[in-house]
Amino acid sequence: MRPAERLFRIIQILRASGRVMTAADIAERLEVSPRTVYRDLGHLMASGAPIDGERGVGYLLREAFDAPPLTFTFEQLEALAFGAKAVQVLAGEDLGIAAREALAKIEMSIPPEHARRLKTAPLFAMRGAKQPAPPKLLGPLRRAISERRRLQILYRSLADQESERLIRPLGLTNFGPVWLLTTWCELRQDFRDFRVDRIQRYEVQAGRFEAEPDKSFESYIARYTDC
Repeated sequence: MRPAERLFRIIQILRASGRVMTAADIAERLEVSPRTVYRDLGHLMASGAPIDGERGVGYLLREAFDAPPLTFTFEQLEALAFGAKAVQVLAGEDLGIAAREALAKIEMSIPPEHARRLKTAPLFAMRGAKQPAPPKLLGPLRRAISERRRLQILYRSLADQESERLIRPLGLTNFGPVWLLTTWCELRQDFRDFRVDRIQRYEVQAGRFEAEPDKSFESYIARYTDC
C-alpha cells in the first residue's frame, strides 16, 4: 500500500469508527506496524487534519473530513469495476496500480452493499494468449503527453525502414494488441500515428510546446470523424 493510500485509509477508518482508536487498532486494520501508524498520524495532524489524540491514549476524528458520500447505480459500479480491470490488463503497471487505488477509495466511500457489488462485478478483462504485455514505453509517453514535451524518436516501420522524427505526442489509443501514439510530426507538418512497439529509441526534449488547437488530439479526431 502506498503512503498516500494509507493516509486516506486512516482517515476513513477513524471516520467510520466514530470513537477513539489506538494506533494498534488502526495498524491491525491496515496490516502495518503501530510505528508506521504513529508516523502517518503525525503527518496528518501536522497537515491540519482534525484529529485529536496522543500515543498511549488513542485518536479521534473531530469532524467530517472527506468528500460527501458517493452515490452510484449498480450499472455504474459494474462499469467502474470492469474499466479498472481492463486498465490493469491493457495499460501497464503504473495505471494498473492507480486503478486499484481508485477503486479502494471508492469502496471506502460508498455503502457496504455497493462496495460488495463493486468487488464482485461479474465482468472481467483478460489478456489473450497472443496478446503481448503492455509496452514499457506507455508510462514515459503518457508523461510526455501530459507535460507537452517533444520527443525525438527513432522509428522502425513495418517495412523495416528506420527514420528519425521530432514529434509532439498527443494521445495514445489501444487496438487490441497494438498501441498507437498519435503525434504532430514536425518533419511532415501533419498528424502521424506511430506504433509504440516500433519505437526503437526516444529522447525527451527540453522545454514544453505550446498547445495549438489545429495541432491537438481533438483536431486529429475531428479530421477523421468529419469525413
